[in-house]
Amino acid sequence: MKHYLDDAIGLLSQLIATPRVSREEAAAATLMQQQMQQWGLKPQREGNNVWAVCPNYNEQLPTLLLNAHIDTVKAVASWTRQPLVPTIEGDRLYGLGSNDCGGGLVTLLMTYRWWLDSGLNKFNLVYLASAEEEVSGRDGFSRVLPMLPPIDAAIVGEPTGMQPAVAERGLMVIDGYAKGVSGHAARGEGVNAIYEALEDLVWLRDYRFERQSPLLGETRMTVTQVESGTQHNVVPDRLHFVLDVRPTEQYTNEELLGFLQQHMRRCQLEARSLRLRSSSIAADHPLVRCCQALGLQPFGSPTLSDQALMPFPSLKLGPGQSSRSHSADEFVCITELNSALNLYAQLLILLNDDIDGILPY
Repeated sequence: MKHYLDDAIGLLSQLIATPRVSREEAAAATLMQQQMQQWGLKPQREGNNVWAVCPNYNEQLPTLLLNAHIDTVKAVASWTRQPLVPTIEGDRLYGLGSNDCGGGLVTLLMTYRWWLDSGLNKFNLVYLASAEEEVSGRDGFSRVLPMLPPIDAAIVGEPTGMQPAVAERGLMVIDGYAKGVSGHAARGEGVNAIYEALEDLVWLRDYRFERQSPLLGETRMTVTQVESGTQHNVVPDRLHFVLDVRPTEQYTNEELLGFLQQHMRRCQLEARSLRLRSSSIAADHPLVRCCQALGLQPFGSPTLSDQALMPFPSLKLGPGQSSRSHSADEFVCITELNSALNLYAQLLILLNDDIDGILPY
């Protein structure tokens, strides 16, 4: 695996030096495409998504997807290093997107290369470097999915410390509105939209959903933004708030939205989208069984990924730590990349003998 590790470090260093904030990944996608071409992988591209399908693809066999995202968030102001300058110090490779999720992006690509020469032949393999994950954009995974062959299961290379995240919270952003009647504050006129919303806001603060997820716990919701009023002496006739909802697999987004709308006394609720669903994979799925055979510990992840858009079983498994994501002086360890390469290979070897349990979605 030594030359694969060297290639992974080299490619990740080039990616760090290439600006690739969500929706601005074109240069990084070109870099991925060109590098894959140099390695003879025959990449395909749609927008800023780049993928490769194994050359011996057989539609009679199950298909496993290896997926990670190209894009990054913007660098926060508290960086003490140059975010786009890859720097190796000891065991650490510093740079924006090194941990989230550059480590998974390059090690899954090297795993794909290794697999092509491995002689494993009981399943197909597809590698996808997708765009716009950090903003759940429609020109990312959703755009390219119809162009892929039918997928039966996926490994997503998000930073999980190389432990399998077998459940993931979804996301639903809801706009809430309360109406009032403007008036002069000194005269006590009008209907105050802030007061109209108070009862509903308190209910949203205090309510606890009944159904609990074994791995993720309760469904959470938090009012994160409130805006109302124009100046101190005018009774506000409008209030707008934003509700951040993090569902578990115990509720669908449609079910949650309907329930919340029914319990509002004064406010109107409108979901921006219902597409980012909670995801989970069965405990007896071959991917999970193989992870456990390697001594890995399944867990539930609070963070959102492109799994929310996958209509097939998937789990997150990647080098690095989620706690480093979106933080200043982000880094991934060289030893983490090396361990990921070895563990991915062991996992695919085991999966090759247990692949019959993967059923088409």
